[in-house]
Amino acid sequence: MIFDFLFPNRCLDCNQLIDKKDVVCELCLDKVNFSNHQFYENNSLTEKVSLLIPVENAFSLLYYEKESLAQRIVHQLKYNHREKIGKVLANWTTERIDFNNEKPDLLVTVPLHYKKLKQRGYNQLHLFVNELSKHYNIPVNHTLLKRIKHSRAQAKKNQSERLKTKNAYQLTENINDKHILLIDDVYTTGNTISNIAWEILNNSKNVKISILVMAMDV
Repeated sequence: MIFDFLFPNRCLDCNQLIDKKDVVCELCLDKVNFSNHQFYENNSLTEKVSLLIPVENAFSLLYYEKESLAQRIVHQLKYNHREKIGKVLANWTTERIDFNNEKPDLLVTVPLHYKKLKQRGYNQLHLFVNELSKHYNIPVNHTLLKRIKHSRAQAKKNQSERLKTKNAYQLTENINDKHILLIDDVYTTGNTISNIAWEILNNSKNVKISILVMAMDV
């Protein structure tokens, strides 16, 4: 295609030409800091989340360090209109999680405020989670939660500002007797995840929550 000829896909690290479905070349893939978490085992994310909410399991695909390749990959997805990176991250995730024990009943994404969605043009989580849904044959609900307050991105706030983001989400329907896998892009303070989890737990019956994020701040 002419677009591919004029704007060839290049590795985010070494700038080498790569297949259009990839994000980094094979050599630079070794520089991506994967967490090596096991979904059903205690890990660094489980320990952090369990201080805030009752959680079944937790998994982070990447470690999100400043100026790292993992950070650049997530930033390209969120801020540079590279929505297809979500599919790459989903493939990396499915290579690492096998729901051979208790499979979640429902995948739920953290919503964007409509102003931010209009500005960005897409929710960076949707393609990622849709791919997970197809692979694992688990239904997804992108509208279970509604963001009712607009604020700056968490990454652009200092710690005290992040901790003040409360009551920003609202449940749109009753959800009972489910094991929900709540999915976000980056876990920083855990404020977003805990606000959403408590909104679900306080307005539902017999619900269990697990967490999956693309990356966690370290």
